[in-house]
Amino acid sequence: MASMRLLAIIAILVQGLVIGDSQELPSFDPELAVAKVLEVAEGKVGPDVKIFNVVDFGAKPDGATTSTINFIRAFKEACNHNGRAMLVIPEGNFVVGSMLLSGPCTFQPPLMVQFAGNLLPQDSTVAAENADWITFMNFNGLFISGKGVINGQGEKKAWNSVCDGCRRQSANLKLIKLNDVLISGITSVNSKGFHMMISVCNNFVITNVNISAPDESPNTDGIHMSKTNKVRISDSIIGTGDDCVSMIHGTTNVTIENVKCGPGHGFSIGSLGHYEDEFDVFGITVRNCSLSHTENGARIKTYRNESPSKASGIIFQDLIMDNVKNPILIDQEYATIKGSVDSKVLISDVEFSNIRGTTISKIAIVLACSPTFPCQGITLKDIHLEYSGPPDHNEDTPFSSNCTNVKVNYIGQQMPPPCA
Repeated sequence: MASMRLLAIIAILVQGLVIGDSQELPSFDPELAVAKVLEVAEGKVGPDVKIFNVVDFGAKPDGATTSTINFIRAFKEACNHNGRAMLVIPEGNFVVGSMLLSGPCTFQPPLMVQFAGNLLPQDSTVAAENADWITFMNFNGLFISGKGVINGQGEKKAWNSVCDGCRRQSANLKLIKLNDVLISGITSVNSKGFHMMISVCNNFVITNVNISAPDESPNTDGIHMSKTNKVRISDSIIGTGDDCVSMIHGTTNVTIENVKCGPGHGFSIGSLGHYEDEFDVFGITVRNCSLSHTENGARIKTYRNESPSKASGIIFQDLIMDNVKNPILIDQEYATIKGSVDSKVLISDVEFSNIRGTTISKIAIVLACSPTFPCQGITLKDIHLEYSGPPDHNEDTPFSSNCTNVKVNYIGQQMPPPCA
């Protein structure tokens, strides 16, 4: 059904919007954008689109020559073009250092990026750069599509130099202060830090991406977002050493569906309450996803800190767990340190629905809420989890749930049994 719908959308676009028509989309429609970006990946754009190929600006696809300045020059020309523009990264291995690709721009939105090559860091032995690796910033309209690979080569040295209090490692791809963005088809491998970092953005679609790093790679979140509104992540595979998707303060109206997560730390809202004056989080839906051999499944986590905020309107629905350690987790005692106070983050209106599969923990559900701001409106509906861990030396240990500072609304089947 989904493929038929997509074909129908493509047919409409072929008739008028993609081939040879200079009109831009009247507004950012995610369904139409997904269809359009398939044409961008193949370079099937109208004759009115001016091509800016990084090779024409001197970039070398030889896997040895540094091409940072050539990429920046190609982007600047595309950014300043008064019309429709497409930046082309062809097949080949391109070595680039840290790049800030920033507006304001004058092109007719969106800037299309046909991404077919492999990007390699200028010096993979450097533990951390002074900036994130590839940053798009401060313009409206960006479509990135293709089978290109961003390889951060974090395994060369960066992962071995992580320490408490150190600056975070550089992200493979940072997107900041952008509106109307679609990313499709690309692969991100072995980032030094986050794979994709999204902040202060609006109207974002990520689909059919592949993100991977070993489960022991530190802080390699797949998609990390903050202060961003209207995001849809779908039909993707994410396996890292940290959260598959992490949503911190100011993240609103997000839908995640048909995503395979694992290894990693699952789908996480938080950490919240970490900084002063944090914006609230609301309108988060994670559905029709699977998690395999992850540390967590559906998680909300907050610091024990003085910073107040709210997290509400959250749905985790139709999730399949395969040997997940903590399938359902609210943790308001995250990163507790000496002298900590109770979390001031109020969590409310959260539903865990139709979550099934296996867990390696005898305590499969943990809802540890704040004593000062107890959780409100927490619903567990049709939960069916089975213990799949090693034999317990104490066979009398029950398969159970653990709840503190919360009154739970139970609907339908419950396994493990509800909290007392």
